[in-house]
Amino acid sequence: MQTRPPHTPRINPAEVEFTAIRAQGAGGQNVNKVSNAVHLRFDVGASSLPEAVRERLLALSDQRITDEGVVVIKAQTSRSLETNKADALARLQALVDSVATLPKARKATRPTYGAQQRRLAGKANRSQIKQGRGRVSGAD
Repeated sequence: MQTRPPHTPRINPAEVEFTAIRAQGAGGQNVNKVSNAVHLRFDVGASSLPEAVRERLLALSDQRITDEGVVVIKAQTSRSLETNKADALARLQALVDSVATLPKARKATRPTYGAQQRRLAGKANRSQIKQGRGRVSGAD
């Protein structure tokens, strides 16, 4: 189990809506008679998350986030409804954790003089190799 950074916001379980559905796939009779899969719905706009975290979460290009700003997660790995609920909630928390920390700003750097010279020498070498692949003229 992964440890969360201490400064990430916690998901309030009261803001999460669970719906029990029938699981897909193989499973024999059990899959047809028991609704053990879970749809988790979490409205990002109406949540108690900090504003900056909400904005970064809505800016993600994740297929689990609808155009209305609702995160929909389906969990059906277990035969237990409670285990599937816990799995879905953990996946939602992992999604929030991924946007909770600010990405490091990139510092623009320049290649060193030696690196530029090595790059140009490699290009010249490659050019000579390709020049040697042409047709041979005056062989006869």
